[in-house]
Amino acid sequence: MRHVEVLGRERRRHWSDAEKISVLGRVGVDGRTVADVAREADLTRQHIYQWRQELRRKGLWPVSGSALFVQVDEDTAGLNQPLPPGSVPMIEILLRNGRQIRCTEVIDDRSLARLIRVLETV
Repeated sequence: MRHVEVLGRERRRHWSDAEKISVLGRVGVDGRTVADVAREADLTRQHIYQWRQELRRKGLWPVSGSALFVQVDEDTAGLNQPLPPGSVPMIEILLRNGRQIRCTEVIDDRSLARLIRVLETV
């Protein structure tokens, strides 16, 4: 954390939930640790952990070990386009931490949830 001389009233910043989510979303991207992100945002590591807990209580950040599935409109995803003969349809999932999962569309929900959970916590 940078050394800041405070004159007069103490400096206190207020962060919106969107700003907190943005900061939390940088953890794990390109190998960044909580300490790295905290340093970049001029915060303490404890702020990051407190924000995670607060946003989980509000339902704005996923609970560890849980995967969130969202419905995708097939027309906008380009799934109605004809595939070449013999090709296997693939899906690509971009995780919050910047990692990607590419797999066939026939993967079962339980295996996919386990894979997402592992990749988001590593």
